[in-house]
Amino acid sequence: MTTGEVLWALRAECPIPSRLSPHADRVQGWLLDLLPGLGLPLDDAALHRLSRGVFARYAGRLYPDATEADLRVLTALFTWFFLVDDACDGPARLTPEQIRALRNGALALLHDGPRLRQAGLTGPLRRLLVLAWREPRRRMPARWRLRFADAVARHLDGTWQEAVNKEAGRRPSVDEYVELRRATSAAEVSYPLVEFAGGRQLPDPVYHHPLLREIARVGNDLLSWYNDLASLERDRATAGGHSLVLAIQAELAVPMSEAVERAAERWRESMRRFVALRAAVPSFGPALDEAVTDHLDGVAYAVRGTIDWTWESARYPAATARPASGP
Repeated sequence: MTTGEVLWALRAECPIPSRLSPHADRVQGWLLDLLPGLGLPLDDAALHRLSRGVFARYAGRLYPDATEADLRVLTALFTWFFLVDDACDGPARLTPEQIRALRNGALALLHDGPRLRQAGLTGPLRRLLVLAWREPRRRMPARWRLRFADAVARHLDGTWQEAVNKEAGRRPSVDEYVELRRATSAAEVSYPLVEFAGGRQLPDPVYHHPLLREIARVGNDLLSWYNDLASLERDRATAGGHSLVLAIQAELAVPMSEAVERAAERWRESMRRFVALRAAVPSFGPALDEAVTDHLDGVAYAVRGTIDWTWESARYPAATARPASGP
């Protein structure tokens, strides 16, 4: 099977229902109107690439019940993370020192607000984060803001570690890669945003309950490994071994086609575990069960939304080359 056929098969096997916000396409238009005013270096080709990335549809798949105003906030945040990813992983990628400075600047803004400027976060990236963070900072309590900032710190720390590895020519083992990928994927950043979008907040002891954390980890693996399969051709040239498929191929010394199949089987095993773990979640009481359900649905939508968005975003040519047998 080709990588595209494997991706299509996994999509068909995913038991999570597909959702999409009715506001997604309007918010995508809003985003494309917004970006040039931030001072991004966008010629027509760059704006076209951002348009075909359809980041609002990604946010709309993860938060299908968000209001249109909140989906704008979520889309702006998603776009910020994608622009950071491109800056850290593109041809003219940031150095580890620059990534560390960006991390410190972003965390200063999230913790202290936009009044103090940090050298590591300037220009369009700063302006976009200021805009995107305004409403969550106004509306959400301090403990939630701290939880979100901690997730951003872990994500950017993982991005820094990957950059350090690449600079040193160090390729991670499979186990090392899986743990690092849980940080670099930014899934942990998306989970607290469920509470912003839905309006029901989880107390910290419930959010950090071991079973809920394990479900979040498995969901993170599922969306990350699907993305690794979708971006394989690009990763072979740029990732320095930072891909589940590439790590398997190197560690087991197997052909790339076998590494793809092994990664797909690992995904299937984790999906079975995800379903079983969700079924085992107990009641936390009538005051909390709706918020817990929101959280669990949010983790599931992150998995399914990543799969569906992969097939409609131009970022992943392997996926957009739909098998002839597909609908």
